[in-house]
Amino acid sequence: MNFDEFFKLFDEYSKSMEIIINEDKVKKFYLYMQILIEWNEKINLTAITEPKEVIIKHFIDSLSVSNKIKDNSKIIDVGTGAGFPGIPLKIYNDTLNVTLLDSLNKRTLFLKEVIERLNLKDIEVIHGRAEDYAKIDKYRENYDYAISRAVAPLNILLEYLSPYVKIGGNVIAMKGSNAEEEIKNSSNALKILRCQIIENSKINLPEDTGERYIILIEKKEKTPKMYPRNAGTPKKKPL
Repeated sequence: MNFDEFFKLFDEYSKSMEIIINEDKVKKFYLYMQILIEWNEKINLTAITEPKEVIIKHFIDSLSVSNKIKDNSKIIDVGTGAGFPGIPLKIYNDTLNVTLLDSLNKRTLFLKEVIERLNLKDIEVIHGRAEDYAKIDKYRENYDYAISRAVAPLNILLEYLSPYVKIGGNVIAMKGSNAEEEIKNSSNALKILRCQIIENSKINLPEDTGERYIILIEKKEKTPKMYPRNAGTPKKKPL
């Protein structure tokens, strides 16, 4: 797909989601897609490589939370994978200070190349487990937002994300059609981790490609020191 075709689709889909984006930023998304496809031949980053699907299911989907995040905010994207939603959010809103966390070193090398080739500033890549970095003072309770897409059920995800967030900050969970059930199963985790769901909004992706739920959670008090538990425990023994 050439850039003109890419821009036409990106412009159409973004406007359908009430996202306004200029051509220079779309050029960065186009280069991002090219790097993604190039690297995907070497390591498994995504099953989605057809350009139209990349635009909708990676880029537009990532940007669907952009109106939940205030300018000049500090955000951490936990389990970012190929950079979603952190890199699209940074391209779209350059005022953000972004940390990308992933447990697979090969993916972090890819992310660093994307950042370099797109000339993105105020964006950091860290390699490791969510449970480990959340215990480090530099990262713990240091972010306005902690965000994740398709990483774990909500009751587990809360233990990964909430320790990174300042009091009054937000966890943003991007979920599929089982969001309501995950919310029901998260009452204990919400209580223990001093968090409260303040919004659950449904969006429909362009071309009837799926529905998404964006769960916005406010952190009310400091996270108890024992959380997160040691790496692997939140998944084995969810709150």
